[in-house]
Amino acid sequence: MDNLAKKLEEFKEYNRKIEYLNSASSVLYWDMRVGIPSKGVAYRGEVLAFLSGETYKLQTSSTMEEYIKYFEGKNLDTINTSMVQRAKKNYNLTKKIPEKRYIEYVELTSNSEIAWQEAKEKSDFSIFKPYLEKIVDFNREFINYWGYEVNKYDTLLDFYEPGITVEKLDKVFTELRSAIVVLLEKIKKSSVSPRTDYFNENFSKVSQESFSKYILEKMGFDFEKGRLDESVHPFTIEFSNKDVRITTNYHEDDFRSALFGTIHEGGHAIYEQAIDDNLKGTLLGSGASMGIHESQSRFYENIIGRSKEFWTYFYIEAQKRFPQFKGVTLEEFYKGINHVEPSLVRIEADELTYSLHIIIRYEIEKALINGEIEVTDLPRIWGEKYKEYLGVEPKNDSEGVLQDTHWAGGSFGYFPSYALGNLYGAQFLNKMLKDIPDSFERIANGDLKFLQAWLKDNIHNYGAVYKPSEIIKKVTGEELTAKYFIEYLNKKYSEIYNI
Repeated sequence: MDNLAKKLEEFKEYNRKIEYLNSASSVLYWDMRVGIPSKGVAYRGEVLAFLSGETYKLQTSSTMEEYIKYFEGKNLDTINTSMVQRAKKNYNLTKKIPEKRYIEYVELTSNSEIAWQEAKEKSDFSIFKPYLEKIVDFNREFINYWGYEVNKYDTLLDFYEPGITVEKLDKVFTELRSAIVVLLEKIKKSSVSPRTDYFNENFSKVSQESFSKYILEKMGFDFEKGRLDESVHPFTIEFSNKDVRITTNYHEDDFRSALFGTIHEGGHAIYEQAIDDNLKGTLLGSGASMGIHESQSRFYENIIGRSKEFWTYFYIEAQKRFPQFKGVTLEEFYKGINHVEPSLVRIEADELTYSLHIIIRYEIEKALINGEIEVTDLPRIWGEKYKEYLGVEPKNDSEGVLQDTHWAGGSFGYFPSYALGNLYGAQFLNKMLKDIPDSFERIANGDLKFLQAWLKDNIHNYGAVYKPSEIIKKVTGEELTAKYFIEYLNKKYSEIYNI
């Protein structure tokens, strides 16, 4: 083994220590979200803060600095080049934050998520407000450490979607919003009005859970490498590619919520489970970005999970398990799950108007981080934007500004990933149909394994080796564009609403 190869192996061993700490923190975080007793939260926050401090030390040590300097200018392959670039980026970003402030921030976000949960349950923003104010102040402070070129919010966007900027998002979101508004106006004038009342009968949690697991297995989710649990807000978390866990939230008066939430999280999990084992120790054994990640979850949830072909196969099983659908035809069911109606809650929004929910959050976050608005303004601004964009107004904080957990965890810059995921997903679909023209015929026969294989070969296997812009170009031969998603929406909803 030559010196370079030996040094690379040493570096991977060092990186594994960081991965082990991240995995341990993730286990404790998962437990905090699904089962911790309320009086254990404060101590758990201290433990997570301690572990984050140990991670901080490894990421910013003189040893890490020496490794980075050693590999600069060396002729490395694609994976090792990406590994060094990732370590260097983490080193530079983490090193700029004082260790004490970093640990304080982790402890704050650990406690704030429980405060958010209480505030949501009581529909009282004032419970969460002081935590959120501190989180926003921390993020503004951190941006000053990290620096920015044009817009402060760009710095946070880059954490979740490397290379994306406010300038790019403003352009693509303006195009997307305009197209959605035009199509929405046409739908409002349509004489077609799909029934949805049969979704709101009583569906037992046990039956929903059983059906959700059945769907996950057919999708290719490996229960020997993952599990399904319950939490207030659905999420996916990975401890390694051999242990990926998802949660959902069952509503016995709505068949759709938990099911499509589970399919969505299943898309995330299948991505993580398929990442190449060889990426251990490289810091690249995770999704390429949150936009690419959301492309997989929303691809499965909507493009596949709300297609007529998907339910051509699965509706037969649904009718066996749920007598509530007796007398409801496949066509009625298909139109029902794709019914368009502007709503208040993002995770329950229809596929067409969903992106408007994201654009609202993007505009709020951008203004908040840049100091144009403050936390105390959020309930009012939230209501105003929902009335302007969707024509609905929240009656309380729970269905308004408190509906998402992201801000409690400090995830500013994350929300745009959902809308970007829609765009990536439609662009991937366009390429898949060129590669496998009979894709939807196969889906109608219950075959989802080919889909999982295509996604693994083209996207999943590579983890974070490639940047988002590199992946979309590598897979589709084009830069990111909104046109395929807009074409997809127009085709689908024109057929459903006869417009």
